[in-house]
Amino acid sequence: MTPAKKIEILQKLIQIKSVNDHETDVADYIASLFAPYPQAKVEKVPFAENRDNLVVTIGNPDGPMIGLSGHMDVVSAGDEAAWHHAPFAGEVVGDQLFGRGASDMKSGLAAIVITMLEFLEVGTPLAGSIRLLATVGEETGEYGAATLTDAGYADNLAGLVIAEPSGLDNVVYTARGVIDYKVVSTGKGSHSAQPEKGINAIDNLMKFYNAVGPLMAQHTKTDPVLGGLLHNVDLISGGEQINSIPAHAELMANMRTIPAYPNQVIYDELEALIAQLNQEDGVQLDLSYSYPEEAIPGNPEAPLVQLAKQISDAVCDHDTQVVGSGGANDGAEFLRAKGDFTSIEMGPGSNTSHQVDEYISVTEYLQAIEVYKQLVPAFFDQVAAKNAHATAND
Repeated sequence: MTPAKKIEILQKLIQIKSVNDHETDVADYIASLFAPYPQAKVEKVPFAENRDNLVVTIGNPDGPMIGLSGHMDVVSAGDEAAWHHAPFAGEVVGDQLFGRGASDMKSGLAAIVITMLEFLEVGTPLAGSIRLLATVGEETGEYGAATLTDAGYADNLAGLVIAEPSGLDNVVYTARGVIDYKVVSTGKGSHSAQPEKGINAIDNLMKFYNAVGPLMAQHTKTDPVLGGLLHNVDLISGGEQINSIPAHAELMANMRTIPAYPNQVIYDELEALIAQLNQEDGVQLDLSYSYPEEAIPGNPEAPLVQLAKQISDAVCDHDTQVVGSGGANDGAEFLRAKGDFTSIEMGPGSNTSHQVDEYISVTEYLQAIEVYKQLVPAFFDQVAAKNAHATAND
């Protein structure tokens, strides 16, 4: 496949406005690229209307399977007038290709798709199989990855590469988890001149707010790579008008967790606090979560981690760093699958994700394809060597 064709595929992906929706259009386009190859098994796995995940499997089913994953949704472009380059055009200027999703993460998605297409195009013999896991809804909750995991598509993988925009000079082996939660306070409205006839929902919500900060601050363990547990109340709303006792108030908070504190520990503490406050007269607080994800533990010396570093070093002529990530990704869902496998995050990217005039370096995008093309067969060799060693020691 020519470099021009590879750039065109990325441009076409960017031109599909999959802003937190319409991922099916992306899935259909990618599926069309595999249509000339009957040996590729192409499956659409629905999440909701216009929101289909895509699974494509190629290679030798008798060998180990490696997962290559990317999400098809992008965040909103915001005020498009603020962009110097149209957000859904895929304009190329010099070595930069602009557009919403250019970095996060349609360049990574395109790179793994093209890797698979080139194996098919030249008939590369593979010692194992490759499974593309293209997901919906990563930006708002990883629910596409959850759908695929629950359906068994990530079961018994030998390894997983998520093409998130780490930059090719980084291999991410561990990542924070996330807990987004909401607390709703229900009171009773009344005229503010007669507050005794009402129940102030804001006052009761503030009881939780004032207690939860110190409670979360008790978690003092830190991870040597990820740091400590983070907890931030980011949204508060309540009340109807200035002369009415508020009957409704709510807050939303975001937590970034670490492996030392599994999410269940946090759930238990939040729920216990809610139960305690609800024992007070007039207090009615309700707690809910939005697509929480566990932190991803990892081993920097894991064979897949070190193999990815070695190949990126050689292809890109740099010293690839083995690092952790402060953000959650689809790997947290895929690691619920059956089997024990290493998940890494490594993909082309820039520091413009989610920003105006988001872009990717064309050079790095094309390098990513070469990295993946070398990584897959090397990984199969690595697994074969491990199995041979285990057999020899039986």
